[in-house]
Amino acid sequence: MAKQKIMLGNEAIARGAYEAGVKVSAAYPGTPSTEISENLVQYDDIYCEWSPNEKVATEVAIGASISGVRAMASMKHVGLNVASDPLYTASYIGANGGLMMVVADDPGLYSSQNEQDTRCVARAALVPVLEPSDSQEAKDFVKEAYRISEEYDTPVILRTTTRLAHSQGPVVLEDRVEPEDKPYERNPGKNVMMPGNAIKRHLHVEDRMNRLEKDGSDFAINKAEYNDTSIGFITSGIPYQYVKEVFPQASVLKLGMVNPLPRKLIEDFAEKVDTLYIVFEELEPVIEEQVKAWGIECIGKEIFTRQGEYSANLLREKVLGQNVETKPYPNLPARPPILCPGCPHRSTFTVLNKLKIHAAGDIGCYTLGAVAPLNVIDTTVCMGASISTLHGMEMAHGKDYIKNWVAVIGDSTFMHTGVNSLINMVYNQGTGTVIIMDNSTTGMTGHQDHAATGKTLQGDVVPAISIYNLCKSIGVKNVTEVNAFDLAAMEKTIKEEVAKDEVSVIIACAPCALLKGVKFPNKCVPLSDKCKKCGMCLKPGCPALTKNEDGTIAIDETMCNGCGLCKQLCKFDAIDCVAR
Repeated sequence: MAKQKIMLGNEAIARGAYEAGVKVSAAYPGTPSTEISENLVQYDDIYCEWSPNEKVATEVAIGASISGVRAMASMKHVGLNVASDPLYTASYIGANGGLMMVVADDPGLYSSQNEQDTRCVARAALVPVLEPSDSQEAKDFVKEAYRISEEYDTPVILRTTTRLAHSQGPVVLEDRVEPEDKPYERNPGKNVMMPGNAIKRHLHVEDRMNRLEKDGSDFAINKAEYNDTSIGFITSGIPYQYVKEVFPQASVLKLGMVNPLPRKLIEDFAEKVDTLYIVFEELEPVIEEQVKAWGIECIGKEIFTRQGEYSANLLREKVLGQNVETKPYPNLPARPPILCPGCPHRSTFTVLNKLKIHAAGDIGCYTLGAVAPLNVIDTTVCMGASISTLHGMEMAHGKDYIKNWVAVIGDSTFMHTGVNSLINMVYNQGTGTVIIMDNSTTGMTGHQDHAATGKTLQGDVVPAISIYNLCKSIGVKNVTEVNAFDLAAMEKTIKEEVAKDEVSVIIACAPCALLKGVKFPNKCVPLSDKCKKCGMCLKPGCPALTKNEDGTIAIDETMCNGCGLCKQLCKFDAIDCVAR
């Protein structure tokens, strides 16, 4: 009997890559895709790495594919934007060994700065897209992606969403089947994309997509389920599960390949049903627009939203007219996200708030500095944008304009794309101050290592890139390392650096409080008899601190990490640090 295991969608994708004989995997961590690589590294047959960013990860996978082995790159949807440069050209080059990119979209914005439909990028790049509906398909579609990649000479995108990535389901485990490495043959006409070669390869790409459109009608992953033909649904991905839950007797055309669309299969299905819904395309009407362009009548985005994540209740509401309570506990108080107790970012933001300095922000835990009570971050665009944004402000208004501004960026984000922005600031004679908030990890996505931590995805200890020396090497004369929890030193340093008329970098150093091995030797305890009820210790918003009924301060010792921030803020010595 075949062995089964309950797996997350991301875990199943990793298993599929293992069973498909993948040899090289590269990724940059980003929710909801992170667990793919964290599970893939368990398999010794596969080389896995955290790359500095998604562009590099994709290029690593392309190189492995050209050399003749099966390779993959994994990322979240906004990471595909970073990787789009090599993706568009990889579409022309094609694949020698199979080449797959896993891209996890985030309908509902659970952990992202925008909603983005990867299918739109894939259509523009002329790359086929597969979209599984459960964990079993997540594993199986990986294998199908490599079959298509090698048979049709193309990179393939496996599109997932947060719901699939982080939902569990039964998966049948199979053995690894490792195909022989494809021989490498020098072929500049295929692999060197200068204009004269690229124009010929474009013809190949168009022919490939036409063949896939035709052949896709016979692919097993595209299947028509005929039941009651008075109503029919064309769907894919996780929304297929909602359709089957609400309309178990309806006819359904389930598309496993969503780009290019299998036209004949869709036309045949549309002829056999009375009312056709293009349902549940989370985000953009990619399928609907093509189907309507073929002259097929259907109902789609006129009743379904382009925004957010779908649900079975939304389907009941829009098709059946049922009003379903979507919030089972509507009176629960809101719980906005906050920085953890002992987070070094809170200390840095406390100083910036005191000095009334604005911060151009970046992507990471520290984005929470935009909300009360810290209220420091004024802008957040994308990875690495904080430094460039600050530079743009200066170029627009002059150096005096940014004397009460800094750029803040995390260590992992700095290695991702912040380095380029700092080079630009130095090269173009900016004078901004950059605070690199170095907590020794990629914190927001769950503590992954990067090039400056000195440890690989496999856990191997390697030379760590020195952020200090890196900044010096690109021409920053003023680079200062400060303990993030030393408020006096931090305040002094920030005042000095923002006053200078040249680029400066402050590296605020303190490890993430949740990192394994990080232990605070002390804990903070309130001395109620000395408390003046001024509330200064509460200003940073540490969740370990609350008020007693009489206005004095209480500290939850189970939450307190003993960072000492509250003690430094108390002018009346009403908080003490004691050994645990």
